[in-house]
Amino acid sequence: MNNKSYCSHKGPRREIRLGSPLLAAGLVILAFCASATPARGGDAPAWMKAVANAPIPAHDEKTDAVLLYSEDVLSVQASGKIKSMQRRVYKILRPSGKGYGTIRANFDFETKITGIHGWCIPTSGKDYEVKDKDAMETALFGVLDGELISDVRTKLLQIPAADPGNIVGYEIEHEDRPYVLQDEWMFQHEVPTREAKYTLQLPPGWEYKAVWLNYAKVEPTPAGSNQWQWVVSDVKAIRPEDDMPPWRGVAGQMIVSFLPTGGSAQNKGFENWSEMGRWEETLTRGRRDATPEIKQKVVELTSGSATQLAKMQVLGKFVQRDVRYVAIELGIGGFQPHPAADVFTHRYGDCKDKATLMSSMLKEIGVDSYYLSINTERGAVKPEVPANMYWFNHEIIAIRLPEGLQDTSLAAIYTHPKLGRLLIFDPTDDMTPFGQLRGALQANFGLLVTPDGGDLIELPRLSPSLNGVQRTAKLALSATGTVSGDVREIRVGDRAAAQRSALKSVTKDSDRIKPVESLLANSLATYRLTKASVSNLNQNEQPFVFDYSLVAQSYAKTAGNLLLVRPRFIGNKSSDLLESKEPRRFPVEFEGPSRDSDTFEIMLPDGYEVDDLPPAVNADYDFASYHSKCEVSGNVLRYTRTFEVKETSVPLSKVDELKKLYRIIASDERNTAVLQPKSH
Repeated sequence: MNNKSYCSHKGPRREIRLGSPLLAAGLVILAFCASATPARGGDAPAWMKAVANAPIPAHDEKTDAVLLYSEDVLSVQASGKIKSMQRRVYKILRPSGKGYGTIRANFDFETKITGIHGWCIPTSGKDYEVKDKDAMETALFGVLDGELISDVRTKLLQIPAADPGNIVGYEIEHEDRPYVLQDEWMFQHEVPTREAKYTLQLPPGWEYKAVWLNYAKVEPTPAGSNQWQWVVSDVKAIRPEDDMPPWRGVAGQMIVSFLPTGGSAQNKGFENWSEMGRWEETLTRGRRDATPEIKQKVVELTSGSATQLAKMQVLGKFVQRDVRYVAIELGIGGFQPHPAADVFTHRYGDCKDKATLMSSMLKEIGVDSYYLSINTERGAVKPEVPANMYWFNHEIIAIRLPEGLQDTSLAAIYTHPKLGRLLIFDPTDDMTPFGQLRGALQANFGLLVTPDGGDLIELPRLSPSLNGVQRTAKLALSATGTVSGDVREIRVGDRAAAQRSALKSVTKDSDRIKPVESLLANSLATYRLTKASVSNLNQNEQPFVFDYSLVAQSYAKTAGNLLLVRPRFIGNKSSDLLESKEPRRFPVEFEGPSRDSDTFEIMLPDGYEVDDLPPAVNADYDFASYHSKCEVSGNVLRYTRTFEVKETSVPLSKVDELKKLYRIIASDERNTAVLQPKSH
């Protein structure tokens, strides 16, 4: 039983950004076959030599390479087949830029790599050349994230001498028969680009629709009969930042839809989301039909449920937990789900298969539901993006709630103007209970697929109170500075799911408390756990609970006859994310709304009283708030605080405010209370 948070729709068969884990794996394999695949001598082509000595674009000392030239040429045929050619020329600047000498080209049953070549122009000596026969073919990169079988294969070609100062380049030729006539030109990368060109040739009478994202629109230049060319120059690099939006949400790109004469072709490019929804609906037609076996199972599962909600909950738990995540994606199977009958019989499937079975079973209790395509990275899909089949990598469902059904457990509700109240549910996420939605999907945009077409909707953002950690401690401080006592930690929402996922395969009791040990190690100089236990590990509908007792010696520090005590006993909410010399370039993305709270009560040692307390903190911003207070009641020092994340992201205009908030929190976490001997 896998905890799958997403599955991959089949993506575009293009080269990937270099430096990814996939490429690193490929480089390891190439190392084994390098000696058996010697480089061939041969002059680099004229188009590569033409830019070899061109001025390199502006860059800093951390830049591994620069892209001197990028060219994409697409020729669309009336039959729907597309011939394409890609050319790239890089100048390597640092040893860590060696990866730009590795070419990766994906293909499948509908794609043919008709040519792949690479060259190196060294600073001195003869040019190197590698050809198609020097490439290694593998299916390694298609077997990811539970994907058991895929027709996606990869050709890898290593260009020799990709060393600092040298020029490397390559050319790849494809023949594709895409399911939808669209293309995506990604021209902004992690390295600066001197010049990038995109040329489009369409059959007579065909038209195109181009949409630019994250970059100022560039008009094309006619380049022949029904041919156009776009050119961009001096494109800045995107330097990755922690907690930044997804690549698709920030990189400059152009999405082009190809529109045949009269719009008659079945695979014509989508002009809007409604068209894409209708296309997806045709792929799923008849797939949710229930077999007698499915009908019988629904009766068996729901016979003991007194309410419609209870029936939906038990069906959700069955699909989440009893249907394993296994992806078999051949051909159109990257987009089309397997029939519910097959998924039920074999008890496995990917996200769209699980959504199909769940929808089928819901129908048997009289509840309608709809496919909902989404990207697990919030920000990859926005209202301004054009309809594109490659935007999404996950499938969930929207359940149409029966009239009058109200329950506090149903939080992830979207109200549709025609369909009414829809509960958003992820049948693949076996750590999130029915009625809730993990943070990455909240305030995210998804394509709701109905018989009338597609509708891009914004999913609900849940209350921060549904996700967080509530920590309470009752402690006693000795005159020597030792603290001992009990701590309870209650986790809900994503905080609970994360712990359950981490401990899912753990069998030893001693390993189950390692998250506690890690927390204490980051908060205390020394500590000793005396006991610890876990509650509700497998009861997803209940809060996850840690209970533990500990002793921390030398917790309070002496200063003469005074004791200095940090009221914030354990846990860190501050962050050094924005403490960088380089200015932030992108918004900060949170996992989702959350509300964490701490209540620490420390009994004072006999003979001591409080001399000074840290000030209360009240910091409120649109995106988050932090409040803390330290007070004394009798002989107990009581510290309380709450940290609430209200929004899912912080825009660039407010990043300085977030930086200030983190500094306020850091200061509060370091503050100490001063204890002095009681005066007589």
